[in-house]
Amino acid sequence: MSNNLNSILQDRGNRYGSFRNNAQIAQNIKSIMHGSANWNTMPDYMKESLHMIAHKVSRILEGDCNYDDSWVDIAGYATLVVEEIQVENSEKN
Repeated sequence: MSNNLNSILQDRGNRYGSFRNNAQIAQNIKSIMHGSANWNTMPDYMKESLHMIAHKVSRILEGDCNYDDSWVDIAGYATLVVEEIQVENSEKN
């Protein structure tokens, strides 16, 4: 690997914690989501948003919980879902 890539990965590890631990946390969260009553009825945009939120939550739990960008990202993914729901609702009316 290039020195630049090694530097990026080290910076990410310092900010977000262990990739292995992040993966375990995110996969556990996703497993719970996939087993929920609504999962199979939700559109892909909701599922993807929840996957991304699970990823961000794992970074918060494993890494720097005071890094506001992770929290902003969660709000952003939730906002994208709200916007899609509003579009769908307006198309129904």
